[in-house]
Amino acid sequence: MRRVIVSNLVSLDGFYEGPHQELNWHVVDDEFFSYAKDMLREADTLLFGAATYKMMAAYWPTAPRDEIADQMNGLPKVVFSQTLKSADWNNSKLVSGNAAEEIARLKRLPGEDLVILGSAHLASSLLSQGLIDEYRVVLNPVLIGNGKPLFPGLKQQLKLKLASTRQFASGVIVLYYQEARA
Repeated sequence: MRRVIVSNLVSLDGFYEGPHQELNWHVVDDEFFSYAKDMLREADTLLFGAATYKMMAAYWPTAPRDEIADQMNGLPKVVFSQTLKSADWNNSKLVSGNAAEEIARLKRLPGEDLVILGSAHLASSLLSQGLIDEYRVVLNPVLIGNGKPLFPGLKQQLKLKLASTRQFASGVIVLYYQEARA
């Protein structure tokens, strides 16, 4: 069965973006790009909510070509949205139905990892339904004071197990979590 992996950057005070969608505090250096390349090499599908999809679709098609841009533009993408009317970025499919049902169906298909980048609302809803196999919190050594929390809409307590960590020279730490099964 395919795995669903979430990778989200977060501030030390728990926000994935500032109150006005600021991302200028993300530490993206050579080690981060190495992490991103490794993750994308193991994936064959990217999953997005509408807001992250629009942001990514506005950037990647015109980004300078490199391994990451090629993967972002070339991999199949599934965007979950009730509001978008189309998904025009290369290899994109729009799903307006039940995200959990579609993710469960995709997990049963043969293939590599399904990766959610950003898309905190989508990731939180799938996490609460037990559909996330690994949650990678890319912890940035910065306090931003205010913003949008990493786990919006989460209504119940979920116990996670720290599977491993990876530390960058910049002070960024990637925390690899899995659901703690009873």
